[in-house]
Amino acid sequence: MNSEFFAALDELEQKRGISKEYMIEKIEAALVAAYKKEYGNNTNVRVSIDENKKDVRVFQQKTIVAEVEDPETEISLEEAKLRNKRSTVGKILEFELKPKNFRRLSAGAARSVIIQAIREAERKIAQEAYEAKREEIITATVSKIDEETGDVIIFTGNGNARLRKSEQIPGEEFFIGQKIKIYICEVNREARGPLVTISRAHPGLVRRMFELEVPEIQEGVVSIKGIAREPGSRTKIAVFSEDESVDPVGSCVGAKGIRINNILGELDGEKVDIIKYSEDPAEYIAAALAPATVESVTMLGEKTAHVVVKADQLSLAIGREGQNARLAARLTGCKIDIKPA
Repeated sequence: MNSEFFAALDELEQKRGISKEYMIEKIEAALVAAYKKEYGNNTNVRVSIDENKKDVRVFQQKTIVAEVEDPETEISLEEAKLRNKRSTVGKILEFELKPKNFRRLSAGAARSVIIQAIREAERKIAQEAYEAKREEIITATVSKIDEETGDVIIFTGNGNARLRKSEQIPGEEFFIGQKIKIYICEVNREARGPLVTISRAHPGLVRRMFELEVPEIQEGVVSIKGIAREPGSRTKIAVFSEDESVDPVGSCVGAKGIRINNILGELDGEKVDIIKYSEDPAEYIAAALAPATVESVTMLGEKTAHVVVKADQLSLAIGREGQNARLAARLTGCKIDIKPA
């Protein structure tokens, strides 16, 4: 061990946030393993790295016994007393070793463990950073596009993450260097596998955008009661105001549509219907079927509704390929049967 080695540990701590104590602990463990591999697995040894003296020392540990059965792990009381007069049976005697070629051996072991320890530490740091942002939106940069799979590699500030094709908004295109908003879905706490799952197709992306864009939501005056999304096509979001003087839909739209337009600009043309939530299931379902105008809603059970619309509103209520009715059902949690008047 030399001054350059400890200088490297200092640099790791300052630039990457990996503590020097963590690295030394890992290296000491690796040197113990390296020693045992070279001199016998049954040997009990302790490695001490002295930062002040810039040196490494190896200590063998043996149990003091009356009669030695295993010379590698035990030492007789008589021999122990020659090293330490206070030795007694049952205690552990530790003495320094000067193994040959250990400096060469330790250098190789230290090099490999440093690489592994850095990877583990950086993953742990990234895990903690992502965990703090879980179910939140972050702005990231497109760094690579996999032409074969369609996946996009994103630099998040804590490393690279893969935005899979299935988690992208259908039809959107990316370019290197592009800044995009992504939603942190899950963080993998295990040592293997993808570190983080990110998405632009998750309903949480739209939810968080409204929470960031609408001050009334941040203040708790307006709340989001539900959201149903088919990414790239349409989203329905139900909002409610705790204050009767505050229009929840108008708050989300903003003056001259500025708030909703900011959100739509990030969603690559996806349409968003903002619905006023109601405790009355019939009223809620009627609102959820917007932009269609509903004549009447009859609840046939707690989760089933019969809806009547004018003939010219039927296709609008059902939507292309049933999308409007499907999203309304998902938003309200009810089975909706739509019939013309």
